[in-house]
Amino acid sequence: MRRWAHRTHLAGLLLLAAVAACRRAERAAAPHGLAVTDDAGRRIALTAPAQRVVSLLPSFTELLFAIGAGDRLVGRTAWCDYPPEALRVPSVGDGMPPNVEAVAARHPDLVVLYRSGPNITAAEQLERLGIKTVLLDLNRLEDLGPAARRLGVLTGRVASADSLAGAMDSLASQPAAPGSQSLVFIVWDNPAIVIGAGSYLDRLAALSGARNVFHDIGSPSAQVSIETIAARDPDFVAVLSDSAVPPRYAGRPEWRAVRAVRARRFLFLPGQLFGRPGPRVAEAVRELRRRLDRAP
Repeated sequence: MRRWAHRTHLAGLLLLAAVAACRRAERAAAPHGLAVTDDAGRRIALTAPAQRVVSLLPSFTELLFAIGAGDRLVGRTAWCDYPPEALRVPSVGDGMPPNVEAVAARHPDLVVLYRSGPNITAAEQLERLGIKTVLLDLNRLEDLGPAARRLGVLTGRVASADSLAGAMDSLASQPAAPGSQSLVFIVWDNPAIVIGAGSYLDRLAALSGARNVFHDIGSPSAQVSIETIAARDPDFVAVLSDSAVPPRYAGRPEWRAVRAVRARRFLFLPGQLFGRPGPRVAEAVRELRRRLDRAP
């Protein structure tokens, strides 16, 4: 019993020492003059770690909590619902395009936006109000590590961000898992829009041992014909949905040309886990593999 108690006490001391070292590393790595270059090619410089952050994408919100900067959030989108603590942060609306007035009303010293046309315009408006912004791409698994590192620099959470980014980079570098099943991600039905190789979901499929039948398309998504989907004959249709109700298009005659639709071979993937690149990617890979294994 005494030896067990000694080991427990020693483990506690080691943990405290590790935490203290991590904090020292973050303080040392985040002196005055914090700067990153964002994905719009802009240099973002702060004189001190951001203390009031507005996140305008659920993925960014998850990343900020994962690196230990969740307590800096003073604004989020209506879609930022994970982790549960995020729901206690005031919402500033849908986020794309952002409500500039609602964002500014939170008095942030940093706003994190996904790099897109409307968001670039919003970032320019916020900058004119004296509010710092950072524009980040987050389409692929490979984008997660760089995004985490930049957020770590800007919030002074460098060590924890580097640790998370290393795990993301390691996962992104893994080869496709072996498997013979194929699928198609249909994100819109009229016209039919599918996921291509430039998407986070394409890599999730590969790491789960499934082949995206539109992996040859280099963009994140593309419009294709129903006949093309039928010709590629996927084993499953993956649908981002929190329910197991078949999509409406499954009942339309033209979609019966697709064997997987005709046979009701749908993989229903919860949007909160699969619809956003984020630090839970390993969990998403395991869950997709489990659903593939259980599918008839």
